[in-house]
Amino acid sequence: MFLPENYREPVTDNYMRFADGKNVFRVLSEAIVGMEYWKTETNENGEEVRKPVRIKVDERIPTEELGFDKWGNPEFPKHFWAFVVYNRAAEKIQILEITQKKIQRAIKSLVDDEDWGDPKDYDICVTRSGEKLETEYIVQGKPKAKLDESILEEYKVLNINLKALFSGADPFAKKNDDEIDIEEIAKEL
Repeated sequence: MFLPENYREPVTDNYMRFADGKNVFRVLSEAIVGMEYWKTETNENGEEVRKPVRIKVDERIPTEELGFDKWGNPEFPKHFWAFVVYNRAAEKIQILEITQKKIQRAIKSLVDDEDWGDPKDYDICVTRSGEKLETEYIVQGKPKAKLDESILEEYKVLNINLKALFSGADPFAKKNDDEIDIEEIAKEL
C-alpha cells in the first residue's frame, strides 16, 4: 500500500474554520469577546493585504479605518467570540472565532441551560451547509464526556494567549521571561 490506511493530510492551521458538514469540537478555554473589522494595508512587498483588527467591546472604532466591501459598501464591525478548542476532525488544538449570531445564540442557549452548562464538559457539533448568503448552521451539544487528559496537558503546554488577538500578535507565540505578566497569572489562579 502506497499510503497508510485512513491517511489524511495533517492540519497545520492554528485556527478552526467551519467546513461543510459536521464540525465537532470541545471548548478548552474561556471566551474573549469584542468587535472585529478588516483593514487593508500594504505589506513590505508593496502588496495590499486585508488584516483583521479586533478591539474590546467598549473601545471606539475610528471610522476612517473601516474598509469597504467589493461593492463599495462600508464594512461594519462584527461582534466576535474567540476561544480555544480541540478540533476533533483535525485532532488539533486551535482557536475558533465565531461572528455568526445564529451560532453564538445557539451556544449561549446551551451554556444557559442548566442541563448543559459549561461547554468545556461536552463536545459541540456545528453542521454547516450551503454557500455564501445561503449558508445554514445547526448547533448541537453532544453527550457530556470526560476529555482525554493528554489533550488538556497539550493545551496547558501551548500556553495560548487569546488576548494577543486584540493587539494583532500571535496567540501561539511563546512569551519570553521578560514578557510574562505575573499579575495576569495571579488573576487566573
